[in-house]
Amino acid sequence: MDKGSQTTAAVAAATTTTTTSNSSAFSFISKGWREVRDSADADLQLMKDRANTFKNLAASFDREIENLIQSATPTFSVPAIRQSSEIDFMKKLQPKISEFRRVYSAPEISRRVMEKWGPRAKLGIDLSRIRSAIVAEVDETEEEDMYGIVEFNKFKKGRRARFTEEGQFGDWEPIRALKTRLREFEKKNASVEIFGGFKNSEFVEKVKSSLDVPPLDVPELLAYLVRQSGPFLDQLGVRRDLCDKIVESLCSKRKNQLVLRSLAEGEPPTVDSDKINDELDLRIASVLQSTGHCYEGGFWTDFVKHDVSDGKRHVAIVTTASLPWMTGTAVNPLFRAAYLAKSEKQKVTLLVPWLCRSDQELVYPSNLTFSSPEEQENYIRNWLEERTGFKADFKISFYPGKFSKERRSIIPAGDTSQFIPSKDADICILEEPEHLNWYHHGKRWTDRFNHVVGIVHTNYLEYIKREKNGALQAFLVKHINNWVTRAYCHKVLRLSAATQDLPKSVICNVHGVNPKFLKIGEKVAEERELGQQAFSKEAYFLGKMVWAKGYKELIDLLAKHKNDLDGFKLDVYGNGEDAHEVQSTAKRLNLNLNFLKGRDHADDSLHGYKIFINPSVSDVLCTATAEALAMGKFVVCEDHPSNEFFRSFPNCLTYKSSEDFVAKVKEALANEPQPLTPEQIYNLSWEAATQRFVEYSELDRVLNNRHNPAKVGSKIIAKSSSLPNLSEIVDGGLAFAHYCLTGNELLRLCTGAIPGTRDYDKQHCKDLHLLPPQVENPIYGW
Repeated sequence: MDKGSQTTAAVAAATTTTTTSNSSAFSFISKGWREVRDSADADLQLMKDRANTFKNLAASFDREIENLIQSATPTFSVPAIRQSSEIDFMKKLQPKISEFRRVYSAPEISRRVMEKWGPRAKLGIDLSRIRSAIVAEVDETEEEDMYGIVEFNKFKKGRRARFTEEGQFGDWEPIRALKTRLREFEKKNASVEIFGGFKNSEFVEKVKSSLDVPPLDVPELLAYLVRQSGPFLDQLGVRRDLCDKIVESLCSKRKNQLVLRSLAEGEPPTVDSDKINDELDLRIASVLQSTGHCYEGGFWTDFVKHDVSDGKRHVAIVTTASLPWMTGTAVNPLFRAAYLAKSEKQKVTLLVPWLCRSDQELVYPSNLTFSSPEEQENYIRNWLEERTGFKADFKISFYPGKFSKERRSIIPAGDTSQFIPSKDADICILEEPEHLNWYHHGKRWTDRFNHVVGIVHTNYLEYIKREKNGALQAFLVKHINNWVTRAYCHKVLRLSAATQDLPKSVICNVHGVNPKFLKIGEKVAEERELGQQAFSKEAYFLGKMVWAKGYKELIDLLAKHKNDLDGFKLDVYGNGEDAHEVQSTAKRLNLNLNFLKGRDHADDSLHGYKIFINPSVSDVLCTATAEALAMGKFVVCEDHPSNEFFRSFPNCLTYKSSEDFVAKVKEALANEPQPLTPEQIYNLSWEAATQRFVEYSELDRVLNNRHNPAKVGSKIIAKSSSLPNLSEIVDGGLAFAHYCLTGNELLRLCTGAIPGTRDYDKQHCKDLHLLPPQVENPIYGW
């Protein structure tokens, strides 16, 4: 058979199949209509028979009445009055019954009824009216609260018909039967169709009524999901206030209850977002606790953590620099360790970087180097004891580090967390958490420690923006900082609003002033009380001589207002990479600046200055500014978030413009600084800074094993042990992704890491007496 014949045969077969299908469909429809018509004819015939029966009954009833009247003679003796009254009543009733029979047996009535119900009447199917009548009947007669969708196609097709014309009739017999059967069906199956399944409403109501705590509804679950996803949505660019509004709208019912409660207690009807969040936490915690559930950790959580066996907690402070490098991340963590250990409530370990001799020569001043960690530890302890006046009892440990010339900072080599013994891995303080974790390839801090606090020291974005392609680099670094701080910290403290807004962060100055500067300030106040001249010099500036440390702003201000500040001389103390360029620029502009070598701010040669000028806006919280205020000097600085903490001091003069700068300098030259009050001295001290740190880092709660219990009804609920946290799952995923990326040497080099810093090298092994990384972390299966 050729292809043409095959095609013709296929078409004929398809046509035959189609014709057969159409014929079957029409046959099915015709059969349905025949059934409906036959059923309607049968019902009409039944109605006719019943009408004839009614007529026969009426005639029979009439005959019985007549017979009753005619044979009304009583068969027993009754009073004559009663007989005559009964006969009169029956005679009066007879004409009414006869009239009723005559009217409703008239041919006109029969004709009208037959016209309405005869075979010529219009036959139509009105399922919507049937459904409305059924639903109305069910709603009126059912005592239970029934919800659902009625399946009509399960009933006989003949029962769906209803005759409609000009008039409307009452319930037809098939409709009444359908309603009756439907009610029986509802009583037997009382069900609610939810998402394609059926759920017994009576059973659900009984379960709900048996629970002490009502179950969560969908808006509450969605609100908790949105709130827990807040940090992740923030990474995607969704603002926090938008998330708060979504949560508030989902919790509108709960908000109304709080408002009513406030009105009942006589308080103003104001409900803030924090109160709504707390109520939501307690609501979910109460439900979980009522089920006996106790949250034990997330998907990524490592449960092997420190167990307090000796009765004392352990605090490990990890920083990115060490003495004799006189930088903020070397000095401030050292004081923090000393004053935390001074309370003797917890054991303290300070973990600082160890540099090989070649890197020490690049970093440490005056060609100062150390041959062993023990030698450098002795230098650190002696320096600290000279300034605090007491011997601090804490441990100093070292981790391998390498100095980056491009970044002018120390980068950790290897897994820094492993240099804290497991028995001391309890509470961890990361000084500059973003810096420590840029290239961290090791154990996750929050898995190894019970509580991890990060303290942000440096405004890296401000420095990066000054470099080539700074905008792009700042954009990338901003998101990397968000990534690592969220993945590796439980809490983040920002010294001022000048830093990047990081997840889980709060703003608080947790730095104090070296006690030596406070003693200098007390000495100056005593000299002034005795009438002696405390200040013999005018103004100075002190800082590392790099453009980003305020030198650019200083030269611009003095060059712009050289004539306004005629005769004003400024001494500048500092060393740095940009020293030659800064000095040559000042000389070219003919500025009245006297450049001197850098020195300690507590040096005797600096005590006689009355004014400290600091135009820097790159600092997060300038330590030199705090030290100058502690010594009782005037400070002239810009009105900037980094100087917010100092504005409460009367000797701090802030300016908003270059013209205002000139006015503040002249004001300081013409007046004398005010002596510090005892309260101001305390606020600058490390005792106050340590107290603020313990409070804002939630360290007091952790040290005292408190978990923020709350009372709901008659039950005490601990949110921290009952609530699952979606953020922990997301944070764990971010940490795992970061671990995978930092394990690739090519990616590390592309992002600016020092070659070979994924693990420490042989020189570090020799200096710190470490096993080679291949032995410490063997890789099997290669």
